[in-house]
Amino acid sequence: MIDVIHLVCDWGTGDLAWAELLSAFTADLPPTVRFNMTSIKSFDTISTGFAVAQIGLAPRELRPANMLVFANTAPRKDRKDPKINNEGEGLLYATLKNGVHLVAVNSGFSLSFLRDDITELWSTSAKAEGSQFRSRDFFPEIIHAAVRGDFSFRRNKLDPAELVPLPPPHAVAYVDSFGNLKTTIRTGDFIVSNVSSGTRVRVRIGNIIRAATVATGSFNVMEGDLAFAPGSSGYERRYWELFTRGSSAWDEFGHPTVGSKITIEIPS
Repeated sequence: MIDVIHLVCDWGTGDLAWAELLSAFTADLPPTVRFNMTSIKSFDTISTGFAVAQIGLAPRELRPANMLVFANTAPRKDRKDPKINNEGEGLLYATLKNGVHLVAVNSGFSLSFLRDDITELWSTSAKAEGSQFRSRDFFPEIIHAAVRGDFSFRRNKLDPAELVPLPPPHAVAYVDSFGNLKTTIRTGDFIVSNVSSGTRVRVRIGNIIRAATVATGSFNVMEGDLAFAPGSSGYERRYWELFTRGSSAWDEFGHPTVGSKITIEIPS
């Protein structure tokens, strides 16, 4: 029995879509099932994937015992041709190594950051067309069944290594509300394996270059300085982030979009 459903969707906080989705999801669920919600910028599957992994891969002491993550960022960019009858990307079901259940639209990088942690991946019986708002009209029945432990909606078993792309390398992965730039660079990456705390590096995003100090943590720099340091995401293999103490790294780099390439130059 699922106790908590965490929703990761590309709707703004307080958008009407949240109200309609929650009404549809709770219509046939026990009142004891709790919901958490995370808003992602529209059509941003990279940030969706980053958030899904951070939530879904949390160690047991940091998450509910029986949790399902639902991810719905569906830009309908799987084909450039006109969509017939509002057809969109298919809905997938997965189980993770830690036992967390995952229901997600098969879009872009939505599953990329936890690809290697998927034990089983399935297509589902959810309709791919017939509604502009499939997450309200078609997806609740899949969620209701999963909560009850009924997985008869599963159709074809899939190979995550073939279906799910790897995350974009050395790129902006997520911009938080403080303007910190979380990156796809992880501890162990060759870029950060040979740098020590206090090293000054040149960081390029787009046409903007800034000097940053390698630090053991985001607050290990002076007020106003730009740090390049392991952040709070990624658990045992931290994702590194760019952080301007007391300000916004996102502002400093001219508001780069998620997915923007990051180049780190280390002095010889």
